[in-house]
Amino acid sequence: MSRFSFTDEQEEFRLILRRFLEEKSPTTAVRKIMETDDGLDRDVWKSLAGDLGLTAVHIPEEFGGQGFGAVELCLVAEEMGRALLCAPFFGSIVLAATAIMNAAREEQKRRFLPDIASGATIAALAFTEENGGWDYGDCAATAVASGDGYIIDGMKSFVLDGHIADRIIVLARQPGTAGGDGLSLFAVDGAADGLTCRLLKSVDQTRKLARLEFNGVSGEVLGEAGAAAGPMSKTLDLAAIALAHEMVGGAERLREDALEYTRMRIQFGRSIASFQVIKHKCAEMLVDVILSRAAAYYAAAVAAEDDPQTPAMASLAKASASDTYMQTAIEATQLHGGIGFTWDNDTHLWFKRAKSSEVFLGTAAYHRERMLQNWDAVEGAAT
Repeated sequence: MSRFSFTDEQEEFRLILRRFLEEKSPTTAVRKIMETDDGLDRDVWKSLAGDLGLTAVHIPEEFGGQGFGAVELCLVAEEMGRALLCAPFFGSIVLAATAIMNAAREEQKRRFLPDIASGATIAALAFTEENGGWDYGDCAATAVASGDGYIIDGMKSFVLDGHIADRIIVLARQPGTAGGDGLSLFAVDGAADGLTCRLLKSVDQTRKLARLEFNGVSGEVLGEAGAAAGPMSKTLDLAAIALAHEMVGGAERLREDALEYTRMRIQFGRSIASFQVIKHKCAEMLVDVILSRAAAYYAAAVAAEDDPQTPAMASLAKASASDTYMQTAIEATQLHGGIGFTWDNDTHLWFKRAKSSEVFLGTAAYHRERMLQNWDAVEGAAT
């Protein structure tokens, strides 16, 4: 992708992916899967990984991946957000695999990434704690050296798909490392002794979150001990951009469905889509989605080039998409009238995803503050 357009290959990739998701993730399937504890259809996950190779999209070829970049990863996230796919793609691929790519040694990448790329292993990134803060610097979990490995103690919450993960990538502090408060990432077996998991109840049943407790759990440090701050920042920047794309995809689906309903619904002998107030609402929704999509696309482009603007643009994209998705969900529900507030209408599925995504990885206010903190890089690029 150039800064302003997609290639023909990328557009074709989007079309293939959309057709696949329309077939595999209709709302009837979403409703069925979200009622389960696992929150995924294993057959669809195998097809997604085996037939399309989506679980390998941005993982380098030498580690069993497809070797694409941030733009293709974000295209996948956008289409999955549009279809509201219930699968551990975001937790395993966007978060955990990216963390391994950024933090691990070459030998560790060769051990861990191929199985994640094939979909055989589901991974999760555990870094948020009970206070609900998305700043990894608040980490309180600890890791102490023991023999050839480390013993981890602490608690992690709001871990995306942590309850079904075969491998957990966990952030913990190492006393005595990097001035006494060094952060490291550790690889932990999902069935390790001392690790307990509890599925959390959340408003969005299509996105499963778990609480993990580590009581003397053995782990292997990824990369250099005490040096996880940089890899975590880079991982969360890409995750925020991918989430912005996912939210834009969901907002666009809501907008399209609401517009279709207004064209179909008749009042006073004519379609309500012809009413001026409805036209204004639909126009405002369109403008909001276009602007948020532009921010998300630009953020993906700079991330693909490892541009210094990436942290600021990631936060800009996430803040914009958070506001747009939530406001579009509100407007879409209202445009559906009374039926929009019922369980039988599908609008509430995206409404709840919009609400959970609004706070996931940080609120709009958090990301606006973070964008300002990183604005010097943007100004430097402009001069």
